[in-house]
Amino acid sequence: MNRLSLFILISCLLLSCGKDDYTYTPPEFPDDGTSEVPDEVPQISDEELLTLTQKETFKYFWDFAESNSGGAKERYHPNDPTRDAQIVTSGGTGFGLMAIVVGIERGFITRSEGIERLTTLLDFLETTDRFHGAWPHWINGSNGSVIPFSPNDNGGDLVETAFLTQGLICIKEYLKNGTDEEKVLAQKADDLWKGVEWDWYTQNNDALYWHWSPNLGFAINLELKGYNEVLIAYVLAAASPDHSIAKEVYTNGWASNGNITYPNNKYGFPLLVRHAGSNEFGGPLFWAHYSYLGLNPKNLTDDYVNYWDVNVNHSKINYSYCVENPKNFKGYGEDCWGLTASYTRNTDGGLGYNAHHPTNDTGIISPTAAISSIPYTPTESLKALHHFYSKKEKLLGPAGFYDAFSPEYNDWVAEAYLAIDQGPIIIMIENYRTELLWDLFMQNEDVQNGLDKLGFSTQ
Repeated sequence: MNRLSLFILISCLLLSCGKDDYTYTPPEFPDDGTSEVPDEVPQISDEELLTLTQKETFKYFWDFAESNSGGAKERYHPNDPTRDAQIVTSGGTGFGLMAIVVGIERGFITRSEGIERLTTLLDFLETTDRFHGAWPHWINGSNGSVIPFSPNDNGGDLVETAFLTQGLICIKEYLKNGTDEEKVLAQKADDLWKGVEWDWYTQNNDALYWHWSPNLGFAINLELKGYNEVLIAYVLAAASPDHSIAKEVYTNGWASNGNITYPNNKYGFPLLVRHAGSNEFGGPLFWAHYSYLGLNPKNLTDDYVNYWDVNVNHSKINYSYCVENPKNFKGYGEDCWGLTASYTRNTDGGLGYNAHHPTNDTGIISPTAAISSIPYTPTESLKALHHFYSKKEKLLGPAGFYDAFSPEYNDWVAEAYLAIDQGPIIIMIENYRTELLWDLFMQNEDVQNGLDKLGFSTQ
């Protein structure tokens, strides 16, 4: 009889005798390695874990937002909270707008608290520096002025603006039938996004361009071409009532006149599209997230591909690569996977930044990669989420799961956060659970007009 069975037997005998004045002390057993220990009972259900993850991640956009504007900080380092404390990121702020909707719906904050924060935030966005309607990548939260992202990137950033606009449209739809105060906010959100001069960012060519500088013009001259994270910019540009683009801009720019398609497959999953710079396995997983926080990829088809299939296959290839683990990195497997752009470990052990993907794999796992892919890979993502939670003493910080970690390097953890990694976690979990943000964005009349103009089908 093993030690567990003996303990149960003695306990039952005592209970049957009713001797409540007797205290039983279990005997000590020698630790000979033969004792049976029952399997650990899970302490949290899938639904409880999803809610907890959303609630903790929401703190990034609520508790740790920039103090004056309410916008999302570019980054947050709990061990150095004053670092870059006034740098607001426009794209991350768009994610934050959507996160506030989730926060209200999930009861993390009251509706009145949410409206108060949205009022502050939209008032701020109304007065910031803009460049032909586009917001810069970085904004000074204390005064609304542009903070250069690089020497040549000191003006409008069309992709960051698209991510921000995605959030503004969700706010418009969420509040448009509310109280008088909410209707005013809905109208302000609508006016803000419609002020973007998408057509001007074509340079009169059949493509959109990423950056414009007030003193250097289109010096960077970076064309928005897929497949990467920029599909949402073309959809919104087509959707704009006053500054719309022609379908030819989409066809030549995003789709490269049909060359966006790609016949290769990996692990039995067709890649379907030509991922920029990383065609064999697909790029970092944020390409399956950023454009699809509001834009619902389910049944979303243009002249070239079905984008649901693109994102599902991309996620499964990324997962399969980590399971195969050709570089034999410690910790990789069915419950620990996910490569995307995030903080990384430099050779000196310090923090850096890298766009991780299978052909640029350095042994760094980014929790946002697997968690934010949950609409595409629910079983695999939930398994990873439970694994991350089992390591919560190291991986779960004051604003959700830390940005990156590596079992390969003595369980190194980047004890820091990035807005563009935290945002997709709370938003894509909600889309998986209720499709809330997808429903809000897709019901917008202008968005539907833009999709129709570009020849999209959603049936």
